[in-house]
Amino acid sequence: MLRFFFDFCKLCLLSKRQKELEILALRSQLAFFKKDILLHNIPKPRVDDRFRRLWVFLSKHFDEWQSALILVNPDTVLGWHRRAFKRYWRRKSVGGRPRISQATIALVKRIHRDNPTLSPEKIHERLVALAITDTPAPNTIARYIRCKRAPASEKQGQAWQSFLKNHAKGIWAMDFAVVPTLMFKSLYVLFIISHDRRKIEHFAVTEYPTAQWTVQQMRNAMYDGDQPEYLIHDNGQPFKAYPVQQFLFDANIKSKSITPHCPWQNGICERLVGTVRRELFDNVVPINQRHLERMLKEYAGYYNNVRTHQFLDGQSPIQSELPSKTAAKDTTLSATPILGGLYHKYDEAA
Repeated sequence: MLRFFFDFCKLCLLSKRQKELEILALRSQLAFFKKDILLHNIPKPRVDDRFRRLWVFLSKHFDEWQSALILVNPDTVLGWHRRAFKRYWRRKSVGGRPRISQATIALVKRIHRDNPTLSPEKIHERLVALAITDTPAPNTIARYIRCKRAPASEKQGQAWQSFLKNHAKGIWAMDFAVVPTLMFKSLYVLFIISHDRRKIEHFAVTEYPTAQWTVQQMRNAMYDGDQPEYLIHDNGQPFKAYPVQQFLFDANIKSKSITPHCPWQNGICERLVGTVRRELFDNVVPINQRHLERMLKEYAGYYNNVRTHQFLDGQSPIQSELPSKTAAKDTTLSATPILGGLYHKYDEAA
């Protein structure tokens, strides 16, 4: 580069006529050189780093640099520039992401071992709920556990999504889930969930889901006077029956039935059914109706008070008091088993 600089200074001292004659002399020699390269009479010369840096400089300050280029293609010069840019910022960037401590890794693995169905996002939210100050990101947690990520959902209808967003505080949704027992008997579970806090407002189990039974369960869900403005449901026979629709009309609740073959319109309740199926029914087979009701009662307490939700910024539907902030190495947890150890609730040990 120093040599090129001195050549440039020498060129600046020449007169205009001398410059034109030197350009003519250099171009005549360059024409013969280019001809021999194209005819393969001489091998193509290898360029060094000084030549690369010079042409990167010329590409930024010389408008006609592409027409003056012979030995390589213009894309090659641009590639030199990109590589130089990467090297520059690689030297500027020191360290990268900090390594997480072994205590944090052990804590993540323990929670995953106790709750094998939790995703990295759920484990992250549980650690945040425990006020762990050095909680790693979900992508970092995924490096230390085995997990299967579900594909991202597609964009939904704008009008229906706007309705759900604008009236979330006044919307409940309900749906049935079919659960087979150990003796291959089918039981029907009615779930009612609020859109605002994703809280399970009520659940009930029956062998025969009639319209009159459904009306009674809705009364049970609203026994304390808390009722929604809208109730979303599908087009199943119990929900569309006259007793159910008459009860909703008398209670001044607007019935919102979804479009046929569009379960995404009742997505929150459908997700609840899927979550319960993955986290409970795929791991424990109920023996009978009484056993199923006991499991659902314990799971509903876990879902409302312990299980975190991304929609609620890592909080549970029923908020609890946040513990004092501590580092992972200074944290000692006491675990309370739920559903026989399928899940655990964590508190700071005294």
